[in-house]
Amino acid sequence: MDRLSVVAARQPESVGRQVRLSGWVRTRRDSKGGFSFIEINDGSSLGNIQVIADGDLENYESEIKHLSPGSSITVEGEVKASGGKGQATEIHAASVTVHGGADPETYPLQKKRHSFEKLREWAHLRPRTNTFGAVMRVRNRICRSIHEFFQEEDFLWIHTPIITASDCEGAGEMFRVSTLDPANPPRNDKGEVDYARDFFGRASYLTVSGQLEGEIYATALGKIYTFGPTFRAENSNTSRHLAEFWMVEPEVAFYELTDNMSLAERFLKRIVGDVLRDCGEDMDFFQQRIDDTTIARLEKVTGGKFQRVPYSEAIEILEKSGQKFEFPVSWGADLQAEHERFLTEQHFESPVILYDYPATIKPFYMRVNDDAAPDRPTVRAMDVLTPGVGEIIGGSQREDRIDVLEARMREQDLNLDEYWWYRELRQFGTVPHSGFGLGLERMVQFVTGMSNIRDVIPFPRTPGNAEF
Repeated sequence: MDRLSVVAARQPESVGRQVRLSGWVRTRRDSKGGFSFIEINDGSSLGNIQVIADGDLENYESEIKHLSPGSSITVEGEVKASGGKGQATEIHAASVTVHGGADPETYPLQKKRHSFEKLREWAHLRPRTNTFGAVMRVRNRICRSIHEFFQEEDFLWIHTPIITASDCEGAGEMFRVSTLDPANPPRNDKGEVDYARDFFGRASYLTVSGQLEGEIYATALGKIYTFGPTFRAENSNTSRHLAEFWMVEPEVAFYELTDNMSLAERFLKRIVGDVLRDCGEDMDFFQQRIDDTTIARLEKVTGGKFQRVPYSEAIEILEKSGQKFEFPVSWGADLQAEHERFLTEQHFESPVILYDYPATIKPFYMRVNDDAAPDRPTVRAMDVLTPGVGEIIGGSQREDRIDVLEARMREQDLNLDEYWWYRELRQFGTVPHSGFGLGLERMVQFVTGMSNIRDVIPFPRTPGNAEF
């Protein structure tokens, strides 16, 4: 007898096989003929499989007739062709083993719709719902595609540190890592906390990005990518921000900005194409239940070239659009989601790559353009914008000139000594190089149409919430 998943047992080619399936009961109803219809799901697919349990089974009266949603069972029996609507197969049970019941009076996930906000309170149970099962299967396919894409393009996966003393963004919004007693920390002669006596001998933090360490390996090994958790101590309660999220960050030596743009476009097309091909049932669910524009948005990614537009041109388009935006548009201001969505959804009706941003709104490591107007310095930054979400990738060509890099660091009041090793990369065989970052959760949001980023990660970490 073969152990089979629900997704495999639902396939017509499984008809005639003697199988063993395990899963959780979604529904059970009695038939006038003295048997029960039980629908079970094991997480392998959106759809359930129907089990027909005959009243002659040994534990029918004592257990099977009392099964309720959430109960866990193992079924042994034969896969047969089904005449039921919307299902190719069903299981005729020879035995049903009950592992655990779920009291219908207290089990929260009864057969009714719950708000996503309410389901966040039940993060230990919400994976059993159709929506969150579908989200996690798509998230898994995206992660697999990320690795497949970079491995096939001969990138090396580099594990950069989660604990760091470097602030990649220079914004200071970092979680401190310390073993000092917060109620009575040691202090130096100036009365300041003496981090020299901390575990790492200096102030240390959870990383906001693996980029700077990634540049070390790109400038030695050529093509690398990092993929892991990152952290932002940003007190932001929006549908787009998390305190803990996953980032993939490729970095490539001898790449200029145009090479970086092409890599990002190929990357997004690959992910979206894989999801559309391999997650059809789940994507149909998102199209029908979450956002009826989902498939059309994704096809705009796979269906044509991304528009490449300088930041200054985008500002002109927005200023002449006649639209009333909540946030005013002016050269030198960072674009907001409403501006990005206007460009992708209304003006260009396609994904857009904006580039050459004002230097004043970008971090120190981005390469300064030589031909920019003196009163409007720009850097070789790029943002990839998609319909429905806005910015989904941010990247740049890195500043490889030591004198310009140090000037930019001084402009942003950074301590050059703390970045001694980063500066030395520009002194010993400096090369042009580029990279970008893609937030995994933003990508899952874009692909699924889910409106809140807290619903595309298993256990969201947000201000005031570290439950589970």
